[in-house]
Parts: sequence; structure tokens; C-alpha cells
Amino acid sequence: MVRSDAERHPRRRRPGYKSAAGVFAVGMLGTTLPTPLYGLYRERIGFSELIVTAVFAVYAVGVITALLVAGGFSDVLGRRPVLMSALGLSALSALCFLFEGGLPLLYTGRVLSGFSAGLLSGTATATVLDLAPPGLRARAGLAATAANMGGLGLGPLLSGFLAEYAPWPLELPFVVHLALLAVAMTVTCLLPETVRHPGPRPALRPQGMTVPPEVRGVFPSSALAAFAGFSLLGLFTAVAPAFLAETLGERNLAAIGAVVFCLFCASTCGQLLMGRVGARRALTWGCLVLVVGLLLVGASLLLTSLPVLLVGAATGGVGQGMAFRAGLTAVSSAAPQEHRGATISAFFVVAYVGISLPVVGVGALAVTLGVRDAGMVFACCAVLLVAAVGIRVWRRPPREL
Repeated sequence: MVRSDAERHPRRRRPGYKSAAGVFAVGMLGTTLPTPLYGLYRERIGFSELIVTAVFAVYAVGVITALLVAGGFSDVLGRRPVLMSALGLSALSALCFLFEGGLPLLYTGRVLSGFSAGLLSGTATATVLDLAPPGLRARAGLAATAANMGGLGLGPLLSGFLAEYAPWPLELPFVVHLALLAVAMTVTCLLPETVRHPGPRPALRPQGMTVPPEVRGVFPSSALAAFAGFSLLGLFTAVAPAFLAETLGERNLAAIGAVVFCLFCASTCGQLLMGRVGARRALTWGCLVLVVGLLLVGASLLLTSLPVLLVGAATGGVGQGMAFRAGLTAVSSAAPQEHRGATISAFFVVAYVGISLPVVGVGALAVTLGVRDAGMVFACCAVLLVAAVGIRVWRRPPREL
């Protein structure tokens, strides 16, 4: 594989990685857009908290399936075609929600959103890194992870605000997202393509969990740290909206969206901190801070305290951001160019398993224990998990960092 003219002439593509990060954020925004709206869907359609769990579960299945089946497609087809496919799937998901008439379209929309997120996670990250000049690779890594977490956080913030203060609460958020996707598609068409093949194009086939030999020394610790951090995102996304509404009586959708946004915003701040402490220490310190955040989230459920929940979200988000960026930096730096997209996708497979299991567990337990007690059980389990991962990373840090 050879690089494009854009790769050989950095000045022509210097703005490219920032534009790619913007496309990444818009795509990920759609995956969390419904988060504050599930209460409205429950009132309209009539279903239990377990169904909310099932809706999220099919999203996670979509993400992991796309990562396993198509995680390396951008290394063969090129970055732009896969990015356009991901944005197209996101648009179809928005249309399902826009014309929602019951649970079947909700499920379909979430599956399509999962496919989109799965394609975007590896491909958009690789695109941002590919388009960065050699001297700005570290900054591009921050841009990629910030776009991922920032997009996930902006989804609930945008939909919560529009649903609370604008007309058509279940339609307008998706209309706005469709407009943003149209802009993102236009930008994607203008991005330089960084993947070229000098001879016949390699065969297109599912690659599963691709971890090249060059990455095997750094992958286990990095992926486990990502798994631990994403478990907090899953726990918080599952518990916070229902806990705020049912236990604290906070039914303002804009406030619910802002609370969820707080976690993802803190994650971005944690990614900034990683640049100061270094990737090796950030893996260990990120897990430690994450444990503190999880303990505070559990305490907030016990005390039914919104301020403690916010502090826990901010603390845990910082820890998750530190560990996530450190792990992604280690994996993407060690991955060979020809397998970068597939390797990053494998990293995200582990992360998204972490984000999905707590949601499914909380939903199942909430049916018998209630949201509050179910959240406390999983907070305790997550503390044990993250502590174990932190001890492993401390004792056996990635050699390449």
C-alpha cells in the first residue's frame, strides 16, 4: 500500500485531521441522541425498563458486529467510502426514530446506529491519525478521542435541550441531526484519501479481532483499561436518566441531558491530562481515578444525592478519559499502517463489550430491585473490575509506552 499525494504533501492536508474529527463527532452524536428521550417513548408506547435495556442491547450488538465484520474494511476500500457508509447508516437510524411507530422501528434504529458507530470507531480514528502531519500525531490522537467522547456527550445535551424547550420533542432532534449529517457527508467527500494500493486490491473479507504481532505486547493492558472505563459509561448511561426521573424527581430533559454530558465532557478533560502525565502513568492513574468516581456514583445512589452523582460523573469521566486515550495511543502507535483500521476496531470491540454489559445487567436487575438498587449492585461490581484492571496495568504496563 502506498500513501496518497496528501500524505506526501502535508501542507495540502494539514486541516484534514480536524475536519475528520468533526465528522467523527457528528456521527457519534447520533448514537446517544435518544438517551434523554426514552422516558417519552415509554409514555407513548408503554414498555418497561427491561425493554429500554433491550433497545440498548441491540445497539451494542450492532456495534460489535460491525467492528468484527467490517473493522478492517477501510484498510482495503479506503477511509472515505467506509466513512460515507457509516454516515448513511446514521441517517437511516435517524429516519427510523423520526417516523417511529412502535418498538420495531426503535429496535431497527438502534441496530443501524450500532452499525454506524462500529464503522466509525475504527475508521474515523484511523482517518484522523492518517491525515495528521508527523509532528502533530499526538494532537491528532487527542482530536480523535475527544471527537469520540465529545460526540457521545453532545447527543444527550442536544436532544434533551430540544425536547424540553422546542416543539416536536421526539422529531426535532433527529431532523437537526440529519442536517448535521448532510454537512458531515459533504466534508467527507472533500477529505483526502490516505489508502492506496499499488497492485490489485486485497480481497474484502471479515477479519474478526485483528491484533498484529507488533501490537500484542501493548494490546491486553490497553484494551482492559478501555473495557474498565467504558463500563462506567455504560453504567452511567443506563442508570442516570431513570434515577434522576424516578428517584430525584428531576424530569427536565435538558437537565438530564446535561448530567450525561458532564460525564463525557470530563472524559475529554481526562484525555487532556494524559498528555501531561504520559501514556504509561495515565493507564494506572486513570484506573485509580475511575475507582474513586465509581465509588461516588454508588454513594450518590445510596444517598439519593444529585451533587454527589455529578461529582462522581466528573471524577469517573476524568479517569476514563485518561485510561482510554492512553490505551488508544499505545495501540494505534504500535499498529502497522496497513492494519491500523482493523487493529483500532479490535480495541473498540473490547471497549464496547464494556459499555454494553452494565446496561443489560442494570436493566435486568431493575425489574426486581428497582433502578437505584440495581445501579448500586453494578457500581460495586464495576469498582472490583476497575481495581483489578488497575493492579494488572500497574504490575505489567505496556512495554512500548
